[in-house]
Amino acid sequence: MSQKKLLVIGYVWPEPKSSAAGARMMQLLEFFLNEGFSITFASTAAKTEFMADLSSLGITSEKIELNNESFDVFLKKISPEIVIFDRFMMEEQFGWRVAEVCPEAIKILDTEDLHFLRKARHEAAKTGNQLTPSLLFSDVAKREIASIYRCDLSLIISPTEIELLTETFGVPKNLLFYLPFMLKQVSEEKKSRLLTFEERRDFISIGNFLHEPNKDAVLQLKKEVWPLIREKMKEAKIHIFGAYIPQQILELHNEKEGFLIHGRADSAKTEIEKARILLAPIRFGAGIKGKFTDAMRVGTPTVTSHVGAEGMAGNLPWNGATADDPAAFAEAAVKLYENKKEWKEAQENGFELLKSNFSEEVHRERLREKLQEISEKLEQHRNSNFTGLMLKHHSLSSTKYLSKYIEAKNKNRP
Repeated sequence: MSQKKLLVIGYVWPEPKSSAAGARMMQLLEFFLNEGFSITFASTAAKTEFMADLSSLGITSEKIELNNESFDVFLKKISPEIVIFDRFMMEEQFGWRVAEVCPEAIKILDTEDLHFLRKARHEAAKTGNQLTPSLLFSDVAKREIASIYRCDLSLIISPTEIELLTETFGVPKNLLFYLPFMLKQVSEEKKSRLLTFEERRDFISIGNFLHEPNKDAVLQLKKEVWPLIREKMKEAKIHIFGAYIPQQILELHNEKEGFLIHGRADSAKTEIEKARILLAPIRFGAGIKGKFTDAMRVGTPTVTSHVGAEGMAGNLPWNGATADDPAAFAEAAVKLYENKKEWKEAQENGFELLKSNFSEEVHRERLREKLQEISEKLEQHRNSNFTGLMLKHHSLSSTKYLSKYIEAKNKNRP
Protein backbone atom coordinates (compact mmCIF):
# COMPACT_ATOMS: atom_id res chain seq x y z
CA MET A 1 0.00 0.00 0.00
CA SER A 2 1.46 3.37 -1.04
CA GLN A 3 2.14 6.04 1.56
CA LYS A 4 -0.49 8.77 1.94
CA LYS A 5 0.69 12.23 0.88
CA LEU A 6 0.04 15.64 2.41
CA LEU A 7 0.85 18.98 0.81
CA VAL A 8 0.93 22.08 3.00
CA ILE A 9 0.92 25.43 1.21
CA GLY A 10 2.40 27.84 3.75
CA TYR A 11 1.91 31.60 3.90
CA VAL A 12 5.33 31.65 5.59
CA TRP A 13 7.87 29.00 6.61
CA PRO A 14 7.04 27.88 10.17
CA GLU A 15 8.99 29.58 12.98
CA PRO A 16 7.81 27.77 16.14
CA LYS A 17 10.11 29.83 18.39
CA SER A 18 8.88 33.13 16.94
CA SER A 19 5.11 32.81 16.95
CA ALA A 20 2.13 30.77 18.10
CA ALA A 21 1.16 30.33 14.43
CA GLY A 22 4.51 28.65 13.80
CA ALA A 23 4.09 26.37 16.81
CA ARG A 24 0.55 25.51 15.72
CA MET A 25 1.75 24.55 12.25
CA MET A 26 4.39 22.26 13.75
CA GLN A 27 1.68 20.55 15.84
CA LEU A 28 -0.28 19.84 12.64
CA LEU A 29 2.79 18.54 10.83
CA GLU A 30 3.61 16.26 13.77
CA PHE A 31 0.05 14.92 13.75
CA PHE A 32 0.25 13.97 10.06
CA LEU A 33 3.73 12.47 10.47
CA ASN A 34 2.33 10.37 13.30
CA GLU A 35 -0.48 9.26 10.93
CA GLY A 36 2.10 7.98 8.46
CA PHE A 37 1.86 10.72 5.82
CA SER A 38 4.67 11.74 3.50
CA ILE A 39 4.68 15.55 3.81
CA THR A 40 5.71 18.30 1.43
CA PHE A 41 5.72 21.88 2.74
CA ALA A 42 5.63 24.49 -0.01
CA SER A 43 5.68 28.27 0.21
CA THR A 44 6.16 31.37 -1.92
CA ALA A 45 7.89 33.10 1.04
CA ALA A 46 11.63 33.58 1.46
CA LYS A 47 13.26 31.17 3.90
CA THR A 48 14.48 32.59 7.22
CA GLU A 49 17.23 31.72 9.68
CA PHE A 50 14.61 31.06 12.37
CA MET A 51 12.44 28.60 10.42
CA ALA A 52 12.05 25.03 11.65
CA ASP A 53 14.41 22.41 10.24
CA LEU A 54 11.73 20.48 8.37
CA SER A 55 14.20 18.12 6.71
CA SER A 56 15.21 16.73 10.12
CA LEU A 57 11.60 15.51 10.45
CA GLY A 58 11.64 13.94 7.00
CA ILE A 59 9.49 16.76 5.52
CA THR A 60 10.30 17.96 2.00
CA SER A 61 10.48 21.74 1.46
CA GLU A 62 9.65 23.31 -1.91
CA LYS A 63 9.69 26.92 -3.10
CA ILE A 64 6.67 27.67 -5.31
CA GLU A 65 5.68 30.63 -7.47
CA LEU A 66 2.44 32.56 -7.80
CA ASN A 67 0.69 32.64 -11.17
CA ASN A 68 2.92 29.98 -12.66
CA GLU A 69 1.91 26.71 -14.28
CA SER A 70 5.02 25.10 -12.75
CA PHE A 71 2.86 24.63 -9.64
CA ASP A 72 0.45 22.44 -11.63
CA VAL A 73 3.34 20.19 -12.72
CA PHE A 74 4.61 20.07 -9.13
CA LEU A 75 1.12 19.23 -7.82
CA LYS A 76 0.55 16.48 -10.36
CA LYS A 77 3.88 14.93 -9.44
CA ILE A 78 3.01 14.80 -5.71
CA SER A 79 -0.68 13.96 -6.21
CA PRO A 80 -1.59 14.50 -2.52
CA GLU A 81 -4.61 13.01 -0.75
CA ILE A 82 -4.84 16.09 1.49
CA VAL A 83 -3.87 19.72 0.88
CA ILE A 84 -3.70 22.22 3.76
CA PHE A 85 -3.80 25.93 3.01
CA ASP A 86 -2.06 27.97 5.68
CA ARG A 87 -4.40 31.02 5.88
CA PHE A 88 -7.06 31.96 3.37
CA MET A 89 -4.73 33.95 1.10
CA MET A 90 -3.02 30.71 0.07
CA GLU A 91 -6.35 29.11 -0.77
CA GLU A 92 -7.24 32.12 -2.93
CA GLN A 93 -4.00 31.80 -4.86
CA PHE A 94 -3.71 28.02 -5.21
CA GLY A 95 -7.13 26.54 -4.39
CA TRP A 96 -8.40 26.62 -7.96
CA ARG A 97 -5.26 24.89 -9.20
CA VAL A 98 -5.65 22.13 -6.58
CA ALA A 99 -9.34 21.71 -7.55
CA GLU A 100 -8.37 21.39 -11.22
CA VAL A 101 -5.29 19.15 -10.93
CA CYS A 102 -6.26 17.05 -7.87
CA PRO A 103 -10.07 17.22 -7.62
CA GLU A 104 -10.23 14.30 -5.16
CA ALA A 105 -7.77 15.82 -2.68
CA ILE A 106 -9.36 16.87 0.62
CA LYS A 107 -8.85 20.62 0.96
CA ILE A 108 -8.30 21.93 4.47
CA LEU A 109 -8.02 25.58 5.47
CA ASP A 110 -6.03 26.32 8.63
CA THR A 111 -7.26 29.81 9.49
CA GLU A 112 -4.73 30.27 12.39
CA ASP A 113 -7.16 32.94 13.57
CA LEU A 114 -9.92 34.81 11.76
CA HIS A 115 -8.11 37.63 9.99
CA PHE A 116 -11.26 39.64 9.40
CA LEU A 117 -12.14 39.56 13.12
CA ARG A 118 -8.66 40.70 14.16
CA LYS A 119 -8.74 43.49 11.56
CA ALA A 120 -12.22 44.66 12.61
CA ARG A 121 -11.21 44.77 16.28
CA HIS A 122 -8.07 46.69 15.36
CA GLU A 123 -10.14 49.31 13.54
CA ALA A 124 -12.50 49.57 16.52
CA ALA A 125 -9.57 49.95 18.95
CA LYS A 126 -8.00 52.73 16.85
CA THR A 127 -11.19 54.80 16.98
CA GLY A 128 -12.20 53.83 20.51
CA ASN A 129 -15.55 52.54 19.24
CA GLN A 130 -17.43 49.27 19.68
CA LEU A 131 -17.14 46.44 17.18
CA THR A 132 -19.96 47.16 14.70
CA PRO A 133 -21.47 45.09 11.86
CA SER A 134 -20.03 47.58 9.36
CA LEU A 135 -16.52 46.70 10.61
CA LEU A 136 -17.20 42.95 10.74
CA PHE A 137 -18.87 42.63 7.34
CA SER A 138 -15.75 43.74 5.48
CA ASP A 139 -14.20 42.75 2.17
CA VAL A 140 -11.68 40.66 4.12
CA ALA A 141 -14.59 38.83 5.79
CA LYS A 142 -16.14 38.10 2.39
CA ARG A 143 -12.83 36.74 1.09
CA GLU A 144 -12.05 34.65 4.19
CA ILE A 145 -15.54 33.15 4.50
CA ALA A 146 -15.64 32.40 0.76
CA SER A 147 -12.40 30.48 1.27
CA ILE A 148 -13.99 28.53 4.14
CA TYR A 149 -16.90 27.55 1.87
CA ARG A 150 -14.56 26.43 -0.93
CA CYS A 151 -12.68 24.06 1.38
CA ASP A 152 -13.87 20.70 2.65
CA LEU A 153 -12.94 21.59 6.22
CA SER A 154 -11.63 24.65 8.07
CA LEU A 155 -9.66 24.36 11.30
CA ILE A 156 -10.87 26.98 13.77
CA ILE A 157 -8.75 27.57 16.85
CA SER A 158 -11.30 29.27 19.13
CA PRO A 159 -14.90 28.39 20.14
CA THR A 160 -15.68 32.12 19.98
CA GLU A 161 -14.78 32.11 16.28
CA ILE A 162 -16.93 29.01 15.65
CA GLU A 163 -19.85 30.83 17.26
CA LEU A 164 -19.25 33.99 15.21
CA LEU A 165 -19.07 32.06 11.93
CA THR A 166 -22.18 29.97 12.58
CA GLU A 167 -24.41 32.48 14.41
CA THR A 168 -23.51 35.77 12.69
CA PHE A 169 -22.49 34.58 9.22
CA GLY A 170 -24.52 31.36 8.95
CA VAL A 171 -21.59 29.12 7.99
CA PRO A 172 -22.64 25.42 8.22
CA LYS A 173 -21.14 23.68 11.26
CA ASN A 174 -20.02 20.65 9.22
CA LEU A 175 -17.49 22.86 7.38
CA LEU A 176 -15.82 23.92 10.64
CA PHE A 177 -13.68 21.93 13.03
CA TYR A 178 -12.64 23.25 16.43
CA LEU A 179 -8.95 22.52 16.86
CA PRO A 180 -7.05 24.44 19.56
CA PHE A 181 -3.38 23.89 20.38
CA MET A 182 -2.56 20.19 20.83
CA LEU A 183 -0.24 20.03 23.83
CA LYS A 184 1.41 17.32 25.88
CA GLN A 185 0.40 17.31 29.52
CA VAL A 186 2.67 18.63 32.27
CA SER A 187 3.70 15.67 34.42
CA GLU A 188 3.74 15.84 38.22
CA GLU A 189 7.50 15.27 38.07
CA LYS A 190 7.88 18.29 35.73
CA LYS A 191 5.68 20.43 38.00
CA SER A 192 7.88 19.56 40.98
CA ARG A 193 10.96 20.90 39.16
CA LEU A 194 9.46 24.29 38.23
CA LEU A 195 10.77 27.42 39.93
CA THR A 196 8.87 28.29 43.10
CA PHE A 197 7.04 31.55 43.92
CA GLU A 198 10.06 32.72 45.94
CA GLU A 199 12.56 31.84 43.19
CA ARG A 200 10.78 33.95 40.58
CA ARG A 201 11.31 37.65 40.03
CA ASP A 202 9.68 40.47 38.06
CA PHE A 203 7.04 40.64 35.34
CA ILE A 204 7.35 39.58 31.70
CA SER A 205 5.62 40.37 28.41
CA ILE A 206 6.36 38.41 25.24
CA GLY A 207 5.17 38.16 21.64
CA ASN A 208 6.05 38.33 17.95
CA PHE A 209 6.10 42.01 16.97
CA LEU A 210 5.13 41.32 13.37
CA HIS A 211 1.74 40.65 14.99
CA GLU A 212 0.14 44.07 15.57
CA PRO A 213 -1.82 43.16 18.76
CA ASN A 214 1.48 42.33 20.53
CA LYS A 215 3.03 45.65 19.60
CA ASP A 216 -0.08 47.52 20.74
CA ALA A 217 -0.10 45.59 24.05
CA VAL A 218 3.46 46.73 24.88
CA LEU A 219 2.56 50.33 24.07
CA GLN A 220 -0.46 49.98 26.39
CA LEU A 221 1.80 48.57 29.10
CA LYS A 222 4.25 51.44 28.81
CA LYS A 223 1.72 54.28 28.67
CA GLU A 224 -1.24 53.10 30.74
CA VAL A 225 -0.43 50.14 32.99
CA TRP A 226 3.23 50.21 34.02
CA PRO A 227 3.16 53.67 35.67
CA LEU A 228 0.29 52.46 37.90
CA ILE A 229 2.19 49.30 38.87
CA ARG A 230 5.32 51.33 39.68
CA GLU A 231 3.28 53.61 41.95
CA LYS A 232 2.56 50.59 44.16
CA MET A 233 5.82 48.68 43.57
CA LYS A 234 8.66 51.22 43.36
CA GLU A 235 11.33 48.64 42.40
CA ALA A 236 9.19 46.61 39.97
CA LYS A 237 10.74 45.46 36.69
CA ILE A 238 9.22 44.12 33.51
CA HIS A 239 11.15 42.23 30.83
CA ILE A 240 9.88 42.59 27.25
CA PHE A 241 10.81 39.78 24.86
CA GLY A 242 9.79 39.10 21.29
CA ALA A 243 10.83 38.35 17.74
CA TYR A 244 11.17 41.14 15.18
CA ILE A 245 11.06 44.03 17.66
CA PRO A 246 10.74 47.38 15.81
CA GLN A 247 12.70 50.52 16.65
CA GLN A 248 9.58 52.11 18.15
CA ILE A 249 9.53 49.42 20.86
CA LEU A 250 13.31 49.33 21.36
CA GLU A 251 13.16 53.03 22.23
CA LEU A 252 10.83 52.31 25.17
CA HIS A 253 13.72 50.71 27.10
CA ASN A 254 14.15 52.61 30.38
CA GLU A 255 16.18 51.15 33.24
CA LYS A 256 15.07 53.84 35.73
CA GLU A 257 11.46 52.86 35.12
CA GLY A 258 12.26 49.13 35.22
CA PHE A 259 10.96 48.77 31.64
CA LEU A 260 13.51 46.51 29.98
CA ILE A 261 13.46 45.57 26.28
CA HIS A 262 15.47 42.42 25.51
CA GLY A 263 14.54 41.32 21.97
CA ARG A 264 14.18 37.71 20.84
CA ALA A 265 14.29 35.06 23.58
CA ASP A 266 16.41 31.95 22.99
CA SER A 267 13.70 30.03 24.83
CA ALA A 268 10.34 31.68 25.52
CA LYS A 269 9.40 29.12 28.18
CA THR A 270 12.70 29.58 30.06
CA GLU A 271 12.23 33.34 30.26
CA ILE A 272 8.54 33.05 31.20
CA GLU A 273 9.37 30.60 34.01
CA LYS A 274 11.87 33.06 35.55
CA ALA A 275 9.12 35.67 35.91
CA ARG A 276 6.44 35.63 38.58
CA ILE A 277 3.68 37.09 36.37
CA LEU A 278 3.10 37.46 32.61
CA LEU A 279 1.32 40.68 31.55
CA ALA A 280 -0.57 41.08 28.26
CA PRO A 281 -3.07 43.98 28.02
CA ILE A 282 -4.28 42.92 24.56
CA ARG A 283 -6.88 45.32 23.14
CA PHE A 284 -7.67 43.52 19.90
CA GLY A 285 -6.94 40.27 18.13
CA ALA A 286 -8.48 36.89 17.39
CA GLY A 287 -7.76 33.20 17.88
CA ILE A 288 -5.99 32.07 21.04
CA LYS A 289 -2.60 33.04 22.41
CA GLY A 290 0.39 30.70 22.52
CA LYS A 291 2.13 32.85 25.14
CA PHE A 292 -0.59 31.90 27.63
CA THR A 293 -0.32 28.14 27.11
CA ASP A 294 3.48 28.54 27.33
CA ALA A 295 2.97 30.34 30.65
CA MET A 296 0.61 27.63 31.91
CA ARG A 297 3.13 24.91 31.02
CA VAL A 298 5.83 26.55 33.17
CA GLY A 299 3.46 27.54 35.96
CA THR A 300 3.44 31.32 35.43
CA PRO A 301 0.12 33.08 36.10
CA THR A 302 -1.12 35.66 33.59
CA VAL A 303 -2.95 38.97 33.75
CA THR A 304 -4.60 39.85 30.46
CA SER A 305 -7.70 41.44 28.93
CA HIS A 306 -10.95 39.65 28.17
CA VAL A 307 -10.01 39.64 24.47
CA GLY A 308 -6.65 38.11 25.42
CA ALA A 309 -8.21 35.26 27.39
CA GLU A 310 -11.04 34.72 24.91
CA GLY A 311 -11.71 31.18 23.73
CA MET A 312 -9.23 29.53 26.11
CA ALA A 313 -10.79 28.86 29.51
CA GLY A 314 -14.40 27.95 28.75
CA ASN A 315 -16.15 27.45 32.10
CA LEU A 316 -12.88 27.01 34.00
CA PRO A 317 -11.20 29.79 36.01
CA TRP A 318 -8.38 31.73 34.29
CA ASN A 319 -4.77 31.15 35.40
CA GLY A 320 -4.53 34.62 36.92
CA ALA A 321 -6.80 37.58 36.27
CA THR A 322 -8.57 39.41 33.43
CA ALA A 323 -9.18 43.17 33.32
CA ASP A 324 -9.68 45.72 30.56
CA ASP A 325 -9.38 48.97 32.54
CA PRO A 326 -5.71 49.97 33.13
CA ALA A 327 -6.26 50.67 36.85
CA ALA A 328 -8.00 47.33 37.44
CA PHE A 329 -5.32 45.58 35.36
CA ALA A 330 -2.48 47.10 37.41
CA GLU A 331 -4.25 46.32 40.70
CA ALA A 332 -4.75 42.67 39.69
CA ALA A 333 -1.10 42.38 38.63
CA VAL A 334 0.25 43.75 41.92
CA LYS A 335 -2.12 41.63 44.02
CA LEU A 336 -1.20 38.43 42.20
CA TYR A 337 2.52 39.27 42.37
CA GLU A 338 2.45 39.77 46.16
CA ASN A 339 -0.04 37.09 47.28
CA LYS A 340 1.51 33.60 47.30
CA LYS A 341 -1.76 31.79 48.01
CA GLU A 342 -3.58 33.41 45.07
CA TRP A 343 -0.53 32.92 42.87
CA LYS A 344 -0.47 29.15 43.63
CA GLU A 345 -4.20 28.88 42.92
CA ALA A 346 -3.71 30.65 39.58
CA GLN A 347 -0.86 28.28 38.72
CA GLU A 348 -3.05 25.25 39.45
CA ASN A 349 -5.83 26.74 37.32
CA GLY A 350 -3.34 26.85 34.43
CA PHE A 351 -2.44 23.18 34.78
CA GLU A 352 -6.14 22.28 34.85
CA LEU A 353 -6.83 24.36 31.73
CA LEU A 354 -4.07 22.57 29.82
CA LYS A 355 -5.40 19.18 30.85
CA SER A 356 -9.06 19.92 30.09
CA ASN A 357 -8.88 22.09 26.98
CA PHE A 358 -5.56 21.48 25.18
CA SER A 359 -4.87 17.76 25.40
CA GLU A 360 -2.80 16.53 22.46
CA GLU A 361 -4.21 13.02 22.84
CA VAL A 362 -7.86 14.14 22.84
CA HIS A 363 -7.64 16.55 19.90
CA ARG A 364 -5.50 14.25 17.75
CA GLU A 365 -8.14 11.54 18.10
CA ARG A 366 -10.95 14.00 17.21
CA LEU A 367 -9.06 15.19 14.12
CA ARG A 368 -8.27 11.61 13.07
CA GLU A 369 -11.98 10.68 13.25
CA LYS A 370 -13.09 13.79 11.35
CA LEU A 371 -10.67 13.21 8.49
CA GLN A 372 -11.75 9.59 8.24
CA GLU A 373 -15.41 10.63 8.13
CA ILE A 374 -14.83 13.17 5.32
CA SER A 375 -12.61 10.77 3.37
CA GLU A 376 -15.29 8.07 3.37
CA LYS A 377 -18.09 10.42 2.25
CA LEU A 378 -16.29 13.15 0.30
CA GLU A 379 -18.81 13.50 -2.54
CA GLN A 380 -21.75 13.57 -0.13
CA HIS A 381 -19.93 16.08 2.08
CA ARG A 382 -19.28 18.40 -0.88
CA ASN A 383 -22.81 18.08 -2.27
CA SER A 384 -24.22 19.21 1.08
CA ASN A 385 -22.27 22.46 0.61
CA PHE A 386 -23.88 23.89 -2.54
CA THR A 387 -22.68 27.42 -1.73
CA GLY A 388 -19.13 26.07 -1.75
CA LEU A 389 -19.66 24.32 -5.10
CA MET A 390 -21.04 27.57 -6.53
CA LEU A 391 -18.11 29.62 -5.21
CA LYS A 392 -15.64 27.07 -6.57
CA HIS A 393 -17.28 27.29 -9.98
CA HIS A 394 -17.03 31.09 -10.05
CA SER A 395 -13.53 31.22 -8.59
CA LEU A 396 -12.34 28.72 -11.20
CA SER A 397 -13.79 31.01 -13.84
CA SER A 398 -12.47 34.31 -12.44
CA THR A 399 -9.32 33.59 -10.43
CA LYS A 400 -8.09 31.06 -12.95
CA TYR A 401 -8.25 33.42 -15.92
CA LEU A 402 -6.79 36.37 -14.02
CA SER A 403 -3.89 34.12 -12.99
CA LYS A 404 -3.47 32.84 -16.56
CA TYR A 405 -3.41 36.46 -17.79
CA ILE A 406 -0.68 37.41 -15.28
CA GLU A 407 1.24 34.25 -16.20
CA ALA A 408 1.08 35.12 -19.91
CA LYS A 409 2.19 38.70 -19.21
CA ASN A 410 5.16 37.46 -17.19
CA LYS A 411 6.20 35.14 -20.02
CA ASN A 412 6.11 37.98 -22.56
CA ARG A 413 8.28 40.31 -20.50
CA PRO A 414 11.65 41.06 -22.16
